[in-house]
Amino acid sequence: MKKLFFILAVAIVTSGCHNHASHEGHDHESEGHNHEAEEPHGHDHDHGEGEEHADEIIFKKAQAEAFGLEVKEIAPGPFHEVIKVSGQVLAAQGDETTQVAPVAGVVSFGRVAIVEGTNVRKGEALLSISAKNISEGDPVLKAKFAYETAKKEYERLGSLVKDKIVTEKDYNAARLNYETAKVAYEAVEGQYTANGQSVTAAMNGFIKSRLVNEGDYVQVGQPLVTLSQSNRLMLRAEVSAKYYPALSTIRSANFRTPYDNRLYKLADLNGRILTYGKSTDNASFYLPVTFDFDNKGAVIPGSYVEVYLISSPMENVLSIPLSALTEEEGAYFVYIQLDEEGYKKQEVTLGADNGSEVQILSGLKPGDRVVTKGAYQVRLASHSSVIPEGHTHNH
Repeated sequence: MKKLFFILAVAIVTSGCHNHASHEGHDHESEGHNHEAEEPHGHDHDHGEGEEHADEIIFKKAQAEAFGLEVKEIAPGPFHEVIKVSGQVLAAQGDETTQVAPVAGVVSFGRVAIVEGTNVRKGEALLSISAKNISEGDPVLKAKFAYETAKKEYERLGSLVKDKIVTEKDYNAARLNYETAKVAYEAVEGQYTANGQSVTAAMNGFIKSRLVNEGDYVQVGQPLVTLSQSNRLMLRAEVSAKYYPALSTIRSANFRTPYDNRLYKLADLNGRILTYGKSTDNASFYLPVTFDFDNKGAVIPGSYVEVYLISSPMENVLSIPLSALTEEEGAYFVYIQLDEEGYKKQEVTLGADNGSEVQILSGLKPGDRVVTKGAYQVRLASHSSVIPEGHTHNH
């Protein structure tokens, strides 16, 4: 009996120990399972072992500083409707003049280099015109002889008309001939030199264009050179007739030059709108819109430019600098900063473009921190197969 009781006691103890061990193992595995499941949802974790989000771009802080990376938090603000057209920069009235030949003859250049862009001062000799070796004779000398002859005849008849030796009619004819010869001679007498008739600059400025060559024969009144001051310029935009209803809302413009790709804003150049066309003609379906502005930069009169006409205002618009955009196969993207070293590529839909900023229709929201300078470097980092080491950030 005692032996049977002992066997039953051992069996009960053994069974209890086995169940306790089994229960503890189950709890441990369960705890381990919960730890495994909760870890991806942890608030702080380290990507130093190579783990990262699939769409995240790692760009080290030191790299960002080296490339001058700039980030801007975008917020709704005012913007304007924009009409993008082509146009031309023209010289303003009074800031340009074309000088013509005062006499007929052969052109010879002086000490001033008659080439486009040469600066000149008012009264400075540009070129000479001489007819010494031409069969018609030197017009300046001919004008001088005609003047001296007419003067002598006028003085002679003046003493005779008092004594009624010549008629009043003959005297008046001699006087008219003298006055005419005097005007013709005085027009050329002051500029006559040993090289012929001198042509001097009519104003301070620069030579915009040279219209004759050394040795050319010119007639009286033939254009020789065009001078320009370029202190004030005009911008003439050619606008399709379909935009006619919006022309009255245009208040300013920006334009981009093709030779330096620089954007000029008329708001910064004391610009103003002068007029806009009210009708088209048979030769063109475009309406002109004309502005004038101060030439504070190196704007070249006569150059064709890309024009952004600033029209009706808009409120609560998300806009970013054009420098923030990258393009891939016709689609546009920006890079949003997630944290100090994390960035995300984001596709955006564009709206109005004024040459420096562009309206964002979709893809961004207020508060997004967008890379405005250095977007190309972030794009290169997104294509790199090497992940920077030791990146840790919080979500």
